[in-house]
Amino acid sequence: MGTGRYTGAVAPLLEIDGLHVAADGVGILHGIDLVVGEGEVHALMGPNGSGKSTLANTLLGNPAYEVTAGRIALRGEDVTGWPPDVRAKAGMFLAFQDPEEIEGVPVIQLLRQAMAARAGDDRSVLEVRMAMLDWMARLSMDPAFGERHVNHGFSGGEKKRAEILQMALLEPELAILDETDSGLDIDALQVVAEGVRSVRAERPAMGVLLVTHYTRILQLLRPDRVHVLVDGRLVTSGGPELADQLEAEGFEPWRA
Repeated sequence: MGTGRYTGAVAPLLEIDGLHVAADGVGILHGIDLVVGEGEVHALMGPNGSGKSTLANTLLGNPAYEVTAGRIALRGEDVTGWPPDVRAKAGMFLAFQDPEEIEGVPVIQLLRQAMAARAGDDRSVLEVRMAMLDWMARLSMDPAFGERHVNHGFSGGEKKRAEILQMALLEPELAILDETDSGLDIDALQVVAEGVRSVRAERPAMGVLLVTHYTRILQLLRPDRVHVLVDGRLVTSGGPELADQLEAEGFEPWRA
């Protein structure tokens, strides 16, 4: 699958059709068409300021961004007008580029509430703790991490691990990773990439849209498709070999 409107008999996991987005009255995205199939990993690449994070935030319904044309569909259902919490309950997850600190709220409390909302039922503290400890071990995280306040005093690597921990426990249909690799050293990057691979191994139908302007994480999470966004427009798409081309040539060949 690549860009363009889907015409198959079964609706894809994610379909973005002719999407135009503005913020503060200024157009940022201009006619984005993108399809992510079940179980696929897609990489969205582009230079700083190209609109990558705008697209990620728009997919999760950030009210700071206005959809002026086009639509977003999850498994064929138009979610363009849905608020963020409804999208999250439906299985859309966003790992933020710079997660906010929430002082006074322990990680385990946030996870329990989020898991209950996602599943539609309450989860016991013990159930959440056992699941959390299992995944923290896989992500090389200190078991005491769950008692710390959300992102308060966390290093960059800890924030990114915490985002992958949330993704693992919330079991989304679609994970949007907004520059999860930003600011990580090679060891932390390996841990994060392995965490994503572990989640996908348990949820093979989960789709991933990986937003980045680095190619190094794509060497660890080889994508099915790579898309290049420049000045708010998708200028080209291709297979994983496109990432190799970007590594060699950068984004200059696609700049206007």
